[in-house]
This record gives sequence, structure tokens and C-alpha cells, in this order.
Amino acid sequence: MAAWHAGDAMQSGFSLRLENRLVELDRLAAAVEAFGEAERLSPKLTYQIGLVLDELLTNTIAYGYPEEGGQDITVVMKREGGLLRFEIADTAAPFDPLSARPPDLCSPAGERRIGGLGIHLVRSLMDRVAYERVGNGNSLILEKDLG
Repeated sequence: MAAWHAGDAMQSGFSLRLENRLVELDRLAAAVEAFGEAERLSPKLTYQIGLVLDELLTNTIAYGYPEEGGQDITVVMKREGGLLRFEIADTAAPFDPLSARPPDLCSPAGERRIGGLGIHLVRSLMDRVAYERVGNGNSLILEKDLG
């Protein structure tokens, strides 16, 4: 369940612990909606945030673990003044999404290599993305400027 961590007017947010199961994406979507409402974000921006987080967690769950279930993924959503900050932490297989090759957007769809569009979407919609391997976990930080 999403936990609301009240902060002052300059910083507030949600912290959500999910199990590595695709069904948990519904809880993520509800938390993003609640965060967007609490922070008075536009429906378009709330949708974009949900799309980015859904894409990243879908890939983590589908490809980062040998099987679904039994592992936690933590998602933190914060507003720090004019900045939105999202942190995803998991113990999935090491994977730096920023190391993925940019997708081929010029060739006809039937000739393109499969994959890479999700990471392209993340890079396009977020202002900053950083990855770090911390101990036995992945840490991905995404930032979006509000202004």
C-alpha cells in the first residue's frame, strides 16, 4: 500500500513497496494518480510519469528476475520545490538502462531491431536519468523539472 510521507510545502511524496509481480502495476498506477492529485500536477504530466514508471517496472519484473514474486521493488515519488524526483530500487539482475543503444527510429518498422523504445521514451519524457548499482541492487533516479 502506498504510504504518504507528509512533508513541508517544499517537499512531499509517496513511498511504495511493490512485489516483483506484474499485477502490482495497478497499485503503482493508483499511487501515481494519488501523487499527481496531491501535487496538483496536470493530467498530461501525471500520465507521462505513470507511463515512464510502468515501462521501467514492467521491464524490471519481466527481465530482471528469474521468476515473478518474492522480491520487493521500492518506488519513491517526491516533489522538491520545482523538481519531481522518482527513485526506483530493486534487487533484480544488474542492468543499466542508460547503456542501451538508442532505437532505430528511421528504418521501416518491420526492419527495426526489437526493443529500446521504452528507454527512449523514458529519456524523452524525463529531464535527467541516472543509474547506479548499489551493493546487490539497482538504483534508478529520474527527475522532471516543473517549469
